[in-house]
Amino acid sequence: MNMISTVDLARLIEMSGDPCVSIYMPTERAGPAVEKNRIRLKNMLAKTEERLSERGLRRPAITDFLQPAQALVEDTMFWQRQSDGLALYICDGYFDYYRLPIDFEELVVVADALHVKPLLPLLSSNGRFYILALSQSEIRLLQCTRYTAQTLELRDVPGSIAEVLQWDDPEKRLQFHTSTQSPAGNRVRAGIQGDRPAVFHGHGTASADDEKDYILRYFHRVDKGITEVMRDTHTPLVLAALDYLHPIYREANTYPRLTEEGVFGNPEESSAEDLHEQAWALVEPLLSKEQQEARAAYEELAGMGREQAAGDLRDVAPAAHAGRVKALFVPVDVQRWGTFDEATFSVEVHDDAQPGDVDLLDFAAVHTLLNGGAVYAVEAEDVPGDGVLAAVFRY
Repeated sequence: MNMISTVDLARLIEMSGDPCVSIYMPTERAGPAVEKNRIRLKNMLAKTEERLSERGLRRPAITDFLQPAQALVEDTMFWQRQSDGLALYICDGYFDYYRLPIDFEELVVVADALHVKPLLPLLSSNGRFYILALSQSEIRLLQCTRYTAQTLELRDVPGSIAEVLQWDDPEKRLQFHTSTQSPAGNRVRAGIQGDRPAVFHGHGTASADDEKDYILRYFHRVDKGITEVMRDTHTPLVLAALDYLHPIYREANTYPRLTEEGVFGNPEESSAEDLHEQAWALVEPLLSKEQQEARAAYEELAGMGREQAAGDLRDVAPAAHAGRVKALFVPVDVQRWGTFDEATFSVEVHDDAQPGDVDLLDFAAVHTLLNGGAVYAVEAEDVPGDGVLAAVFRY
């Protein structure tokens, strides 16, 4: 796999057991250095065996537990298809891995739950966005990070305008055709200029108002379907479409984070990679500004001693679990071990990992994401304030 979503994240954090193993390692994509990948994983599994032995597991049980990961060491084809990093997860009866475009530091975590914080740069609010590649005959919704673009499955979204009009106006047998290419090709800008409008074919003559009404009806169905897929309404959405479709779709749109600017041209002729590159040029300044605003909000609230800001895990972890965290700055290269009691909402922080502990920074970040908050995964020195993390609360 080369992509991970909040759905995957939710599934990973639900895994528990004694033990659960999380392994992160950098990988070489190709060339002679690929052999280093196998050696690195072999060495990390040896380290994992030591950790498991320290937890009281005996050798036969350790061998069985790690067998799926050990099999990868000898899988030549597996190592020919790598990205920049590899994440492996092992619990009793569960094994999964992700090839991801992030250069992980080597890390082995053995705990009672999986450790997912190294994934946050791919899921955090300083790098996530959507692209809606839209025409009258094709729809693609791409879930993107700074590095990747994944096409999402759209089960309840009409694939073309013909699907909508077939049921709404079955007697007219309507067909629409659009120009296949914007005169200037795909381009990123905010203005609208003269692409040739849709050509209507049916029985009789349709006015321009009729044509727009048909398209608008189609776009209302598209909007309803994609908003049910995206759900996390704080993530920006970039529209990629022919020029004349932009204002019509914006009339139908209800998603609150549709960006003011979009990608113009025929998206059917662009790969996901091309659309990603053009959309990132629009999104990156927007996300950077939002991160700066979140930092400023924290510093202002904390400076005034307001309860809407906190940098103590004992305050932030329960708030994240309850869905109260609006924005969270969390270090990706630090762990803080401890426990969270869901019955009492109490937090214990330990100097070293103890049986039953989780990384509380991991816990706070994941629950902030799953509850629709913004998470900014940064280096430890970039966390505002004096705490190990920094949170702005919704209330």
